[in-house]
Amino acid sequence: MPDDLNLSNLKPAQARKDRKRVGRGLGSGKGRYSGRGLKGQKSRSGSHKMRPGFEGGQNPLYMRLGQQRGPYSKDAMPMGPHRTHTQPVNVAALEERFDAGADVTLEALVEKGLIKNTKIDVKLLGQGDLSKKLSVTVHAASASAREKVEAAGGSLTLLREPKERLPKRKPQSARPAPADDEPEQEEETEPKAEAEPDLEPEGEPDAEPEPEGEEG
Repeated sequence: MPDDLNLSNLKPAQARKDRKRVGRGLGSGKGRYSGRGLKGQKSRSGSHKMRPGFEGGQNPLYMRLGQQRGPYSKDAMPMGPHRTHTQPVNVAALEERFDAGADVTLEALVEKGLIKNTKIDVKLLGQGDLSKKLSVTVHAASASAREKVEAAGGSLTLLREPKERLPKRKPQSARPAPADDEPEQEEETEPKAEAEPDLEPEGEPDAEPEPEGEEG
């Protein structure tokens, strides 16, 4: 670097590289096909914007392999994009780093070196013993950690209330109700038809005998 700086010797610290100019004639070295070669997908426009894992339309490798078992639901154990991350802090660390009556906040945890930053939620766990009265403010806490903090005379404040999960409904079986619960249906008895008297068959009445007349 020269001792006397002026406009004649002023230059950037790192040499600049000229931009590649393609399609400016055969003499430029990047003419005609502009360095892309002849036909093919990579010679077309937009061919260099393919997403990772794209194999030209054929079944990609990540779909040819077997799928892992397990639930993929927000209600089940979090997996993939639904997985939540928390920074665990045990009550034994609070017993070691904080004095009695101290306020345990996220900033205090960073200052004591128990967590790196406040970007990720902090969960208090119950490993170890706690005998000091502390006012703890974290995002979440286990049941055993809450018991130990309250047993020592301290208080626990959650920055994010836990979500209440509704119990899963069991599918109702389509079995018919038992016969005892059904109201008894009165049996409808049809009245018996009265016996009809026997009728004589219709026919010509018998001829009456002629009276004997006097012979004369």
